Amino acid sequence: MILNKETARTTAELLLQIKAIKLDAQEPFTWASGWKSPIYCDNRIVLSYPPIRNHIREQFARQVEELYGKPDVIAAVATGAIGIGMLVAEILSLPFIYVRPEAKSHGRKNQIEGNLTEGQSVVVIEDLISTGNSSLNAVKALKEANANVKGMLAIFTYGFKTADENFEKAGIELHTLSDYDFLLETAQRTNYINAAEADLLREWRQDPANWKK
Repeated sequence: MILNKETARTTAELLLQIKAIKLDAQEPFTWASGWKSPIYCDNRIVLSYPPIRNHIREQFARQVEELYGKPDVIAAVATGAIGIGMLVAEILSLPFIYVRPEAKSHGRKNQIEGNLTEGQSVVVIEDLISTGNSSLNAVKALKEANANVKGMLAIFTYGFKTADENFEKAGIELHTLSDYDFLLETAQRTNYINAAEADLLREWRQDPANWKK
């Protein structure tokens, strides 16, 4: 869910400016899953641009407080959201933890890194939502540690129906700074793509697993 439309437009424009999001309908990207896609998103690039990472952390902090007040802890999903999650925790003066995809096989064998006390309220920060599976895996680990997970905030979501279904099934509230619809609107308004390319990008989202250029 988008909380602020102006933030969504501004965030989309900034992500396009620094090429954290790339759109190429003519030469599609190949995802790790094997999907062919006219869009590629790597929000970790945000960390290399101080004014933009400050925008992201401030919007996150504002929305965390607006939605949940002050939680006890800010958590990030490893590895993509660790940097921005730590910045959000810093600006809110809150403890920070992060959650691995699975527990380590050595040492203390932690999946959750950092100090988390049973019953503490946690807001989870994520960089990108595709199907939502990896994000919700982190939520599952936090719940198994008896944390009170208030919700999740992410920079961007593709808006796949399966992600909406996964979050609804898990009973987790998701808010994002921007999303696919605002991205296409912004990309077309700024002449990053034309109308035909926008139509192709909308078509891709309907069935990304089977899409062909």
